[in-house]
Amino acid sequence: MSQGSTSLPPRSGSRGSVPPQKAKGPKKPKKKRKVFVTFIYLLLGLLLIVAAGLGYLVFKTSDAIGDIGVNDNKVTEVPVGESVKAKPVAMVFMGIDTRKNGGSINTDVMMVAAFNPTTKKATVVSIPRDTYIDVEDYRGRKANSYYASFFNVARQEGKEKEDAQLEAKRVVREVLGKYFGIDIKYAAIINFQGFSDVVDAVDGVEVNVDKRMKYTDSHDGTNIDLEPGIQVLNGKKALDFVRYRKSNGGGEQSSDFERNRRQSEVVSAILDKLLSLGGVPKVGSVIDAVAKNISIDMPKKEITRMMETYFSIRSDDITFISLEGKWKSPNVYADETSLANAKAALQEKLAE
Repeated sequence: MSQGSTSLPPRSGSRGSVPPQKAKGPKKPKKKRKVFVTFIYLLLGLLLIVAAGLGYLVFKTSDAIGDIGVNDNKVTEVPVGESVKAKPVAMVFMGIDTRKNGGSINTDVMMVAAFNPTTKKATVVSIPRDTYIDVEDYRGRKANSYYASFFNVARQEGKEKEDAQLEAKRVVREVLGKYFGIDIKYAAIINFQGFSDVVDAVDGVEVNVDKRMKYTDSHDGTNIDLEPGIQVLNGKKALDFVRYRKSNGGGEQSSDFERNRRQSEVVSAILDKLLSLGGVPKVGSVIDAVAKNISIDMPKKEITRMMETYFSIRSDDITFISLEGKWKSPNVYADETSLANAKAALQEKLAE
């Protein structure tokens, strides 16, 4: 993955837009599709936990909220009448890879979600990580570089890590809010390691490995070695399964569409276990796994209200939209019609 930029984009005056660059060679447009991205289901997993109705988990969930939410002295308390229980809310979810070798803080998965407390439904728009975003007061750049850039600058200016994270999240909320024409209240960062931890917490998942997967990379420690067929995968192998892209031994490669289908398959298996009688005793371990890998700039009381309000939400209640566009190296440029449809869908959900 590419490393985040450390330069500070202008906040006022000239936007410093970068004109589209010509491709160095012909490339096919990236396939776009409905996305069941892992990290949003990790959050929804917490919502499902509340639905389990197990008394002892109330206290455990409260501890998890303390780890996930921002310290009370960093945010303003939200009155009940203005909270997520009473009014629709928009959030941005960002996934990062923080492995010791090869990871970065670029947000390589990005989604904007609008939740409506009356209908108990949501609309989620996935944003290709290379999407070129150019809005007022910010220099145009790839979507996935905003968080890393502003986090790094804040740290260079002497801010503590938590304050730097809050500043970077604020910028992403503002940029994407302007891009989609909505007010985005909160931003969540999810570490991909959480995916592996949750699979281990439910003692593995059964999936159908659709092809021989063999890939190694000594730089970042990647060692994918899976045989095809139906099998139970532990956390490490499940993460290999959903991340597999190419073989360095001449084997068959995977498209982004196939990778996201695998994500959906593994996540569905996790949820099936959580909702089954056999999975209920494992819920406590899942809470621990999720809590270690998610941070959100939402007051702790609001996280509790969010879970109470949306505890019954299921995948059928969520409309997934993928922002489409064209690849022109090194960026993806959003299709005007696709962007307009995404804006309308988010705005409609917030207005219901």
